[in-house]
Amino acid sequence: MAEIGHHAEFGASHSSYYTKAEAKEHYPSLDEVLGKKIEDEDVRELTKELLEASSRVGDALRVNLATVAASQNSVFGDVQLALDVIADNILWEAAKACKLIKEAASEEEPKLVETNPNGRFTVCWDPLDGSSIVDNNWAVGTIIGVWDKTTGMLGATGRDQITAMVVMYGPRTTALIACDDGVYEFTCITEDRWIASKEKIRINKESKIFSPANLRACADLEGYEKLVSYWMHNRYTLRYTGGLVPDVYQQFTKEMGIFTNPSTPKSPAKLRLAFEVAPYAFLVEKAGGCSSDGVTGNSLLDSKIEAVDQRTAACFGSEVEVKRFNEMVLGKTR
Repeated sequence: MAEIGHHAEFGASHSSYYTKAEAKEHYPSLDEVLGKKIEDEDVRELTKELLEASSRVGDALRVNLATVAASQNSVFGDVQLALDVIADNILWEAAKACKLIKEAASEEEPKLVETNPNGRFTVCWDPLDGSSIVDNNWAVGTIIGVWDKTTGMLGATGRDQITAMVVMYGPRTTALIACDDGVYEFTCITEDRWIASKEKIRINKESKIFSPANLRACADLEGYEKLVSYWMHNRYTLRYTGGLVPDVYQQFTKEMGIFTNPSTPKSPAKLRLAFEVAPYAFLVEKAGGCSSDGVTGNSLLDSKIEAVDQRTAACFGSEVEVKRFNEMVLGKTR
């Protein structure tokens, strides 16, 4: 990788990363892209219905306050906000109305529920990832994974997914969607209109941006402390909000990055494999990035989903940095 200072897209401080995106005369519509890039008609229709529901979630975020929900139903003991419940209800309404969805599960209540006996897909979601930062008015998002009924979700792996998507609610509502030939970003222009803002996104092998989660683990993992020190001493740029959606999403906009969330007995894994990690790993690897399960060093897409609420350590991002994580934190050299 060339020196940072030689790149026009880097800011005057040599640590700010500006977009490389250039304005186009025409941005393809959602229908245009899906019609060409997703061969399976059912997957196209499902994708559109899930995006429509997500746009309603985005609208709800803009008109509702971040207050604690009247009743607390989270089995994890997390404090549920009214926004969590609203987002979850919108997605459940969509799942029950969609004839393509056979069964669904939500991170808010992690159990598979049959919605349409004749449906084809198993869909699981984290309706509002980033609840702990939504009151700060920071970017949050919805994460969705889709499996075919031939495999289902339980007993399958992330690699068995048919598609995956992440919708981010920030100043704009944008979505990453796994199409047949790669990952595309769509931007919501109006409630029922999405355009392709980035096409066939590629995550570079090298990175100068890092997002280190679960830094408490540095007290127990000497390798993780050394890795974070390596990034700082080599003048990497820290870009971390504490929200999984924006912290990994930037890898697709900046086309580089590394997100780490190791686990120790004193700082155990909190990320859910089915609801958060498997869908994001599917997107990252589809765009040319890599992932690690944080234990064996194997791809997160090869982790078997044995329980709906299964937790896992995780690492996503640029290939060279994921390998560095495996070597320095896990002691894996392959």
